[in-house]
Amino acid sequence: MKKKERRKVKQKMNKEYELFINILTEGTSPYHVIGFTKKELEAHGFEKLSMKQSWNLEFEKNYYVEAYGTTVIAFRLPKKDQMVPTEEKSDPVIRLMASHTDFPNLRIKSNPDLKEKVYAKINTEVYGGAIHSTWLDRPLAVSGRVSIRTKNPFAPEIMFYDSKRPLFIVPNLAIHMDRETNKGKAFNQQTQLIPIGSLSEDNKGFMEFLAKELQVKKEDILGFELGLYDEEAPIMMGMDEDMLSASRIDNISSVSASLEAMIRDNEAKSLEVSAFFDHEEIGSETKQGAKSHLLQDVLKKVYESLGFSSDEYMRAVYGGMALSVDVAHAYHPNYSEKADLTNQPMMGKGFAIKEASSQSYTTDSEAIAVLKSICDKNQIAYQIYANRSDIPGGRTLGSFVSSQLPMKTVDMGVPILSMHSARELMGAADYRYIREAMIAFLNA
Repeated sequence: MKKKERRKVKQKMNKEYELFINILTEGTSPYHVIGFTKKELEAHGFEKLSMKQSWNLEFEKNYYVEAYGTTVIAFRLPKKDQMVPTEEKSDPVIRLMASHTDFPNLRIKSNPDLKEKVYAKINTEVYGGAIHSTWLDRPLAVSGRVSIRTKNPFAPEIMFYDSKRPLFIVPNLAIHMDRETNKGKAFNQQTQLIPIGSLSEDNKGFMEFLAKELQVKKEDILGFELGLYDEEAPIMMGMDEDMLSASRIDNISSVSASLEAMIRDNEAKSLEVSAFFDHEEIGSETKQGAKSHLLQDVLKKVYESLGFSSDEYMRAVYGGMALSVDVAHAYHPNYSEKADLTNQPMMGKGFAIKEASSQSYTTDSEAIAVLKSICDKNQIAYQIYANRSDIPGGRTLGSFVSSQLPMKTVDMGVPILSMHSARELMGAADYRYIREAMIAFLNA
């Protein structure tokens, strides 16, 4: 391929993945993922609602609800006669997509400042199932939210913070001092994953630094939820530039595809809902997680506000369909023994439909048939993923959502390598496939 032709391909690729690359770059904490999501929703006419207020909804309008800064539920209303199933209308009247906004990383603890000789350090803990070794020797920035004292104790000021430059690093130990390191090593999370931030004798610690950055008094910082992130930008890479290397592909790839599906121009044929949940990586059992009553309460409030009965709401739920959208494990060419014998999704060959008889992935054959039919009709590439029978996989949002909202559900996602590493890898084309599948699901 000539250099000029390659430049055109790269420009087209960057344009096609522009929103995805932007949210990967800006979404350095769940708060920033939601901030980006809200900005895009509002730019496309979505109106913000509060669960603490009464709603005056209008058909064929778009709305969203924010919960605790890290979860958003957005919905698009169709015409009135498309909200409840009838004998003539068998298509799902609720079409739901669920993804999550959090990701494994190192979180900063309260009273974080540590000092050892000339080294200024911070106290951290591991959030989620991170691969510890991948966080070493990387330039780490800080991002999240901070609560500031006000005159009203029930209403602290919330400030969002992103250092946008590396502040810390967790240095590895030289092989000369640990000759066994290449034979595999477990890291002590409390002592060996502690980041270094300064060598200055005059350094007054991270809290003083944070107060200066936010231009507030140190004593007015009452709390924070801050995490470390790999500061290096997402890159298209490979000899054919067909791979994407980035932090937080799990699960911002799904958030981005869901968001693009919601802000498309087509009118809604059903009640379209996209739930962007926090805390999936730690079990979802929180007030803004998928195991909370939040999504159920939002949908009930929608139907009640529009004058539908409880019976009509229940019929709509049981006649609905959901997509649980989270990444999948791609076939790893260096660890082929870890793959299932017959279901081995490859990067770049289509999104993965995830199956498990244990229902850790909630997909069933009827739901699969629906999604496959939609994709086949629109010529969208997909693959099947299953865990090896002797290697149990993790759970997704699907089992939590469908247990509270009993509707057909498909677990699906982009197949990736290096899942839960500080930096992950995917086939660039798979983002297009999963985005197109979600749009086709809503348009069908």
